[in-house]
Amino acid sequence: MKIGLEVHCQLLTKTKLFCGCRNDVSKEPNTLTCPTCLGMPGSKPRTNRKATEYAMKIGLALSCKFHKEAFFSRKSYFYPDMSKNFQITQYELPFAREGCVVVNKKKIRITRIQLEEDPARLVHVGGLGGDYVLVDYNRSGTPLVEIVTEPDFSSPKEARMFLDKLSSILQYLGVFDPNIEGSMRCDANISLESARVEVKNISGFKEVERALNYEIVRQKNEIRRKGKVLRETRAWDDVAGVTRSMRLKEGEEDYGYIFDTDLPRITIEKEVIEEIKAAMPELPAQKISRYTKELKIPLELSMSIVSEPDLAMMFEQVIEEIDPQLAAKWFAGEIKKTLNYSNLRMKGTGLEAKHLVSLLRMIENKQLTDRSAEMMLREIVTHPMDPGKLVAKRARIYDESVLEPVVQKVIDQNPKTLMDYKSGKQEAFNFLVGQIMKQTEGRGDADTIRKILHKKIN
Repeated sequence: MKIGLEVHCQLLTKTKLFCGCRNDVSKEPNTLTCPTCLGMPGSKPRTNRKATEYAMKIGLALSCKFHKEAFFSRKSYFYPDMSKNFQITQYELPFAREGCVVVNKKKIRITRIQLEEDPARLVHVGGLGGDYVLVDYNRSGTPLVEIVTEPDFSSPKEARMFLDKLSSILQYLGVFDPNIEGSMRCDANISLESARVEVKNISGFKEVERALNYEIVRQKNEIRRKGKVLRETRAWDDVAGVTRSMRLKEGEEDYGYIFDTDLPRITIEKEVIEEIKAAMPELPAQKISRYTKELKIPLELSMSIVSEPDLAMMFEQVIEEIDPQLAAKWFAGEIKKTLNYSNLRMKGTGLEAKHLVSLLRMIENKQLTDRSAEMMLREIVTHPMDPGKLVAKRARIYDESVLEPVVQKVIDQNPKTLMDYKSGKQEAFNFLVGQIMKQTEGRGDADTIRKILHKKIN
């Protein structure tokens, strides 16, 4: 099995790649356009400087080599999403080449990194093969970086892990926002001792894994039936969970690449590369190394925290006042779990470092049980506030006069468990403690509960 990916990421520039139109695909369709991004005769493109800097930054982050210069070519094809009948992209001399990304100690080779314009967005009304297709040219000309890998993946899961890591790197660089719909799309190439099949425009990392798994089964069945796996381009239908044939796969020569004479060659100077390199942020792998070596945080927790830049940024603010070990346990565990449950990212919650410092300090001082703190966290994630205002109804209960009636109630409700304990089954005692904690909504102090329980049943 051989799998290679072509990943297309929208860059966070203010304007499009070759014109001054705003880079914002979310507006009313066909309102952010001009003669250049519509491909009108006589219109002249000019290159977005910030996009070229972003391409170099990505090349550095992925350990790539740079050509002395780069230039743009015209890739000819006839389709409604590209009204001028060619796409401005790079072919002969892209910005960067021969890099790598390490996934589970395995090097995934990066073939090339190039800039190109995004075509328009096609909306298939009624799904693929539906009634008609709408075209929105707002997206036409959006800056894309295309990252092409060698066929180094040995499973769909490995491809998904690579995309997770790549997305994290691009977020740390500040060049990409995963919250924008369609901001990262993927073409997957796969072959099973047969012709290479390309699956186009897959959105979402889970969908890449699903599409590849389906294609493996489809090709295996074709080979088993002594059929022929065609070299073709297929589309992924995420609703039906199948790939559908679009066209036979063209070769590079069919695109008729020619140098775009409207755009100048771009000289990639060493001085510029060094300037960009000096301003590079700390990347995920570097953070993980620092957390494990300097802060003594376990690798698994470090990787979990670093997976989201805003989460890592908040963590670093919090550990200025809170023990890093405690903070790491909560950030990688309950905080991340609560964010995922609420379908939120740290950036979108409105939480401030002082809120989490206050919460973790109450845990540290044993004012809150872990369960109470988790319940409080769920509240402040959706309604940011000082946890101190909620502590009265969530504070840990130490008072024996409050806990004793609850303990007696649980004993009375569980006579069989009490008999099991007296016959030597220690797990019965732990069950009773758990039931008492449940009755107190997780607020009861476990040590105090055990003390009262021992006194009553021994």
